[in-house]
Amino acid sequence: MDFTQQSHALIVVYALYVVATASPGPSNMAIMGIAMRQGRLPALAFTAGVMTGSITWALLAATGISTLLAAFANAIFAIKIGGGLYLLFLGWKSARSALHPAPLDRNPAPGPVDYGRLYRRGLMLHLTNPKSILSWIAIMSLGLQADAPGHTILAIILGCALLGITIFGGYALLFSTDLMVRLYQRSRRWIEAMLALFFGVAGIRLLMTRL
Repeated sequence: MDFTQQSHALIVVYALYVVATASPGPSNMAIMGIAMRQGRLPALAFTAGVMTGSITWALLAATGISTLLAAFANAIFAIKIGGGLYLLFLGWKSARSALHPAPLDRNPAPGPVDYGRLYRRGLMLHLTNPKSILSWIAIMSLGLQADAPGHTILAIILGCALLGITIFGGYALLFSTDLMVRLYQRSRRWIEAMLALFFGVAGIRLLMTRL
């Protein structure tokens, strides 16, 4: 593979990752909700967990595509069930918030924000989404041709990691602005209801999807 072919393959990979990451999905919807409810730093902590999960799937996909599918078919099925149930749980929490909204306080007095818990929530959300590993398998299939140089894997993972941080971090920063917070305060019930609907539909679809 010459430099031009390699560059073209990487551009295709990066474009696919941007489309998959920027389009509405459980991770960026959750980041948006946390940013509006709790603020910038909590949303960024959640984002860090999401990105850790994404890179974890990337490293697993890079270890061997066909071998991975064969060896972890049952594990991916279990992850699908867990991910679907977790999305339904998020939907239930959003629905409860829509029906019984508590007073919004983005700077609670008692105790610091548990950033570790937010990080683990983001990590869990991404690790329990089998679509993530399947997306990474598709990305690696496109980017790793038989004659691709050894550093291509590093270029794919680092490039996509930078794009992911930019996109997910951008959601965290944008939706934690005063304008978005005021919008959330005015339309809180509707926003939480939409999140509940999104997570509920995503969870049911994931549970019913044949992987």
